[in-house]
Amino acid sequence: MLSPTQLQIYLDVATEAVLAGGAVLQNYWGNLKDIQEKGRSGDLVTEADKASEQVVLEVLHRHVPDHRILTEESGALGNLDSELLWAIDPLDGTTNYAHQYPCYAVSVGLLVQGVPQVGAIFDPSHQELFRAARGLGATCNRRPIRVSQTQDLSRSLLVTGFAYDRRDTPDTNYAEFCYLTHLTQGVRRSGSAALDLAAVACGRMDGYWERGLSPWDITAGIVLVEEAGGKVTAYDESPVQISSGRILATNGWLHSSLSDRLLQVPNLAEWQ
Repeated sequence: MLSPTQLQIYLDVATEAVLAGGAVLQNYWGNLKDIQEKGRSGDLVTEADKASEQVVLEVLHRHVPDHRILTEESGALGNLDSELLWAIDPLDGTTNYAHQYPCYAVSVGLLVQGVPQVGAIFDPSHQELFRAARGLGATCNRRPIRVSQTQDLSRSLLVTGFAYDRRDTPDTNYAEFCYLTHLTQGVRRSGSAALDLAAVACGRMDGYWERGLSPWDITAGIVLVEEAGGKVTAYDESPVQISSGRILATNGWLHSSLSDRLLQVPNLAEWQ
């Protein structure tokens, strides 16, 4: 694994990258001319996604040219033999952005041998920069952040999201959304997995779960939550598998109870 000095260097690289991407998104805000679907209904891509990705890649190519890169728009790039993999989402929340709903972010995370080690997320609308590296803590605008202290699921506020293939598969979390809405003080849906994880990390949300995710959606956020004192696993509390697309992240206090509840919910197709 990496030394604290190396982690700090890569955290600074990730920070430079998300800020550069965020500046591009701010320039395109309200001026989009090319909004397309990427094969699945509702899965949008715009010229802003592509332009943001370009500047993020420029930063990484300049600082870490020998590393592997995985991006939402361009796929696998760089040195495919490297054990260091950068997972990039140049615009997390494209649908929000295309509708000028100010909930979107740039997310850059680093995995070392498949384990998230560094993460930076920038929310241009609110000028919030979230940063974390393994063993170095988590911050928002350079100030330390911690997860909430909520210990009772009935007093919690949760957040989730719905996958782009929700129209085509019975494997959705609609049932979970309804069920947990009744058991908690509410369940929100922001449309940005990166910002959902950041919200758990800084104590605005007590827990988050979702399926149908990609590595670029969650790598940075996983580091944030864990460094802020929270817990991240699979639904059943086994170690999270980045490739599975499923994640459960909480303040730690609620983790087992939320896991238990999630596993109790029947698939919506089984409801009468």
